[in-house]
Formats: sequence, structure tokens, C-alpha cells
Amino acid sequence: MSEPLERLTARVRACRICVDQPLGRPLPHEPRPVLRPSADARILLASQAPGTKVHISGMPFTDASGDRLRSWLGVSSEEFYDTEKFAIVPMGFCFPGQDAKGGDLPPRRECAPAWRAQLMALMPQIELVLTIGSYAQAWHIGTTRAASLTDTVRDWRTVWDAPAGPKVLPLPHPSWRNTGWLKKNPWFEMDLLPFLRSEIRYRIG
Repeated sequence: MSEPLERLTARVRACRICVDQPLGRPLPHEPRPVLRPSADARILLASQAPGTKVHISGMPFTDASGDRLRSWLGVSSEEFYDTEKFAIVPMGFCFPGQDAKGGDLPPRRECAPAWRAQLMALMPQIELVLTIGSYAQAWHIGTTRAASLTDTVRDWRTVWDAPAGPKVLPLPHPSWRNTGWLKKNPWFEMDLLPFLRSEIRYRIG
């Protein structure tokens, strides 16, 4: 990791903005920012926010969602956690807590405005951004994305062909809660995943 990126990452990992200067209710527990930026990786996983297991482990995607995501990518755990191959920078760095139904709350609103542009500026080598979920898609695709996550992911070829910046592929969240979505949208596994795996293998060797 480059020295400027290493210094910035240390600042992010010490961040307490969601407790000390929250936008709305403060984080209901001690902050534990989880991210794995890289000055070498050509692929960025722009995920949503850590879940309960990741909050405990301090390592992204150490849960069933991670198992499904690695299967989608066609990579081993060793490849996935190799920071020369993948950078992992979620939209929210800390586990946001859960709602009344037991689902994870949205990523904290403080994280992206405070840190994301700075982190991206120090990772100019990124060639491919995998936007996992609607919050990452809103940031990295912007107003050209479709009205819904399903339509955005279905329109992945148009997103891919955008002329500016690194290539972007929109993905749904690999949560078990999206199993029904996957059954309703078989084109995702039939069309998008083979293309995704080919692009991943091309960039990590």
C-alpha cells in the first residue's frame, strides 16, 4: 500500500464521526470501520456495509454473503483477500445496526461524503468497480442508473459501455435475503455472471 493511502486508511479506521457528529441517530455501538483499500488491485468491490459477523471479525465478507459473492466471482478465499487482486471499500465502514425486523440498516450517511472521494483518488489503478447494491450504484453510476436495482442490474451492458472512468458492473447484494430475487431473475446467473467471471479472471490472472 502506498504511504498516502496507508495514512488515509489509518484515519478511516480511527473514524468516530457516526458517534461524535452523527447525521441523525448515532451509531448504537462502538465504531469498527472495516475496509481493505489497495494501491495495487485492479478490481474494487464497492459493497454496502458490514454485517454482524463482519463487525465481530473485522474482515469483510466473512459470512454466507461472502461465500455467495466469491462463488459469483469464481475466486477462492485466498484470491478474494489478496489486496494485490481486490480492494474492498464499502459505502458504510461500520455495521449500522439492525431494524425492528432484524434486517441490517442502510449504510451510515456520514461515511461516503467524508472519505470515499479521498480513497478513490488514491486508487487510480482501479479498472473495474463491482457495485454491490443500490447505495454503491448510486455513488458509482449516478443519475444514469435505472429507477430500481433490478433494472440497473438488468441494464448492465449499458452501464459497462459508459465511456468515462473505470468499468462498472452492477450486482445485487449476495445476501441470503436475495435468494428469491435470484430465482425471479435467472438472466443474472445465465448472462451476467459468465461475463463477470471472465473479466475477473482477465484482471487477476
